[in-house]
Amino acid sequence: MEEAQKYVWEGAIPLQIHLHESEVTTLPTPPPALVHFRGYPSNILVPCEGEDSVKWSFINSLKEAAYIINGNCKNVMNMSQPDQVELWRSVLNAGNLEAYVRISSKLKLGTVGDEYADSGGQGQVKTGRVPVRLYVWSVSEDFDDLEDAPQIDSWDKISYINRPVEIHGEEGNYFTLQDAVKSILPEYFPNKSSTNEESSRDEDENEQKVPSEEGEKYLSENVESFYPSDNVEIKLVRIQGIEPKMEIPFSWIVKNLTNPEHYLHICVCLKVPQVL
Repeated sequence: MEEAQKYVWEGAIPLQIHLHESEVTTLPTPPPALVHFRGYPSNILVPCEGEDSVKWSFINSLKEAAYIINGNCKNVMNMSQPDQVELWRSVLNAGNLEAYVRISSKLKLGTVGDEYADSGGQGQVKTGRVPVRLYVWSVSEDFDDLEDAPQIDSWDKISYINRPVEIHGEEGNYFTLQDAVKSILPEYFPNKSSTNEESSRDEDENEQKVPSEEGEKYLSENVESFYPSDNVEIKLVRIQGIEPKMEIPFSWIVKNLTNPEHYLHICVCLKVPQVL
């Protein structure tokens, strides 16, 4: 497990940023490294006003995660100044995983038990809440390879969702990544067992109010509206640039792929029916 964490921690993304073509006023074109000089898209990106602003953004996210996990953020608020500085430096200087683990362990933000992940999902897991930020891209076209997927030409096509995932310890079975994604998106994947109960109650209540044929039509329409999961497909899930298998225990994902601020960032592509 430590090897997986180290591998992810040392990961990097090759990045090249170019000046927007509408603001190129010289020849040759300025070298890449700048987003706009004017008309900054503040509704999409947070302006970077120096290291301190990035640091406080990180600390605020850490407080949010602590509140979700423990119901309060006292441990983060009560960090000593030296610990706060060392934690930030360990994040800033990629690769210093040992320093990060040493300081972050004092915050007591663990959500899952080691024995669960180590036993392949056959042990018990602590009940807990995992802070998750989900980025959902919905498409109506089908594709087998990401290269064939339609291009994202607007941020309006991406939904940003902040929702915790509840983990409950159960002996003998485990909670998968697919279970977690579906639990975060109840509007796409409702719980069918509870829906069946609701439909049954509706049937009892409406049996005396409408003729049987009309009642059947009414109920069938409701069932269709309650089961969008029959038509929704998870096409792609990526975490830390990795495309994990959907059957993997969610506890392993949490232990190894969570960001330093204790949020798990998940990118999901859903194929949904085209709205006519």
